[in-house]
Amino acid sequence: MAFGLQRRRRALWLAALLALLLLSLTLAITLGPVRIAPQQAWGITAHEIAGRLGMAWPPGDWTSAQWQIVWHVRLPRVLLAALAGASLALVGVAMQAMVRNPLADPYLLGVSSGASVGAVSVMAWGALSFMGELALPLGAFGGALLACTTVYVLACVNGRVLAARLILGGVAIAYCLGGLTSLIVLTADQRELANAILTWTLGSLAGTRWDELGLPAALLLVGAALLLTQARALNALLAGEETATTLGVDTTRTRRWLFVLVSLVTGGLVALTGPIGFVGLIVPHVTRMLVGAEHRSVLPVAALVGAIFLVWVDVLSRTTFAPAEVPVGVITSLLGGPFFVWMLCRQSARERLLA
Repeated sequence: MAFGLQRRRRALWLAALLALLLLSLTLAITLGPVRIAPQQAWGITAHEIAGRLGMAWPPGDWTSAQWQIVWHVRLPRVLLAALAGASLALVGVAMQAMVRNPLADPYLLGVSSGASVGAVSVMAWGALSFMGELALPLGAFGGALLACTTVYVLACVNGRVLAARLILGGVAIAYCLGGLTSLIVLTADQRELANAILTWTLGSLAGTRWDELGLPAALLLVGAALLLTQARALNALLAGEETATTLGVDTTRTRRWLFVLVSLVTGGLVALTGPIGFVGLIVPHVTRMLVGAEHRSVLPVAALVGAIFLVWVDVLSRTTFAPAEVPVGVITSLLGGPFFVWMLCRQSARERLLA
């Protein structure tokens, strides 16, 4: 009975969030310095998709400028925001279960900083240039995996991950790698390149092209599929090491492939957007408030909430100070900082009640 009620509740949340995501995507495309009606946005989108499928679609009442803005500027950017938001939310859910810490996040624990060092090294020094277009994602993935592994090793004591050491180790690694990223930027040979890298390190979705959406879409599909198949293992890890072992979960093996998956998704996203922090911290907690802690519900709902969240953050980034644009990473940091402080205060109050 309880299981059926939980399934119905999850289905209702998914339906409501899917509708809200569709509405958010529509409004995000229409909002900006040049206002575009929703019917025009959908008409342009349908016309282009039909044309690429070889189907006839009557032209609408839009101008060439409106077509250019919708199809080549706003729509790919909004879709990347949704894909990145969903992926970062899933990464946050996985990390918090993996290390049993509600404050775990790829940005706070240095994983994004590691990916930034790898990506910036490729951009400034041409590292891995023999790999062509794959050089940037591979550099970011390598840096993220190295940072993730280092933080995990620092936090482990006698086979257990200590929360305090995890946060302190992650912050220390993030600061070190942040300093290394700044050093690479400052020593770049070309000033224009250095300025472009500096803007990228703040996290931005500007200038997104259609051909850039394939990688984040693939990362999201693969990551979501793998995590959903391991929902039971994530539940067990969240319950504790002994409980997970009793339930037959190989915790060491599970954590290893989770580290690889987290590094792969984070590295691929950072290569495209730069580091965008706190999405993986905020969204999982909001999701658990909505549907509880069971990962079969948390994972799909978190993906939708993350997509909606980052779509609206991107709208704020390009409309609040128009015609100037604020990097998306700046806004998520402004939102995430107070949220992190609130989480710390909430955790301290809970520990005092249990003491």
